[in-house]
Amino acid sequence: MPSQSLRNFFGGRTGYFIGFLASFGFVVFGLFIQQKYNLEPCPLCIFQRIAFLVMGGFFLLSALHNPGTSGRKLYGVLHLATAIAGIGIAVRHIWIQANPEKVMAECGAGFDYIFETFPLKRALDLVFKGTGECSSIDWTMFGLTIPQLSLIAFIGLAIYAVWLAFLKK
Repeated sequence: MPSQSLRNFFGGRTGYFIGFLASFGFVVFGLFIQQKYNLEPCPLCIFQRIAFLVMGGFFLLSALHNPGTSGRKLYGVLHLATAIAGIGIAVRHIWIQANPEKVMAECGAGFDYIFETFPLKRALDLVFKGTGECSSIDWTMFGLTIPQLSLIAFIGLAIYAVWLAFLKK
């Protein structure tokens, strides 16, 4: 059980603000490695970034609102739902990278072409099938690919959000 001072620190706006900084920090880190190593993000990388941004937005909203007990649980559900969506995207991306031969057989047009040509629902369906761009591994850290690192980050943020939701002030 955390001490009273830790509960006070994380139980209010500060805990949510830390979640906001972490979520947006992951996006900034992605942009940093994109620029430093001249990488072009694939469609699933972009959707993972969007999930981090949405989760960060919910954390920021929570920090500004500073909810009570029931509000913390509601925000916890929003944080968790966003994290689960991010986990799903990351898992799909990891699977595509592990099975490039299966994806290449279905590989279609690039990200820009898909969104310019198809209606949104069809474009999203095509993006989540993955493209050849999604199967390449261009950068690793500690032997982990970008979607593997994203998966770890989403799981960590999900655990943190649930912890905040049930933390008693």
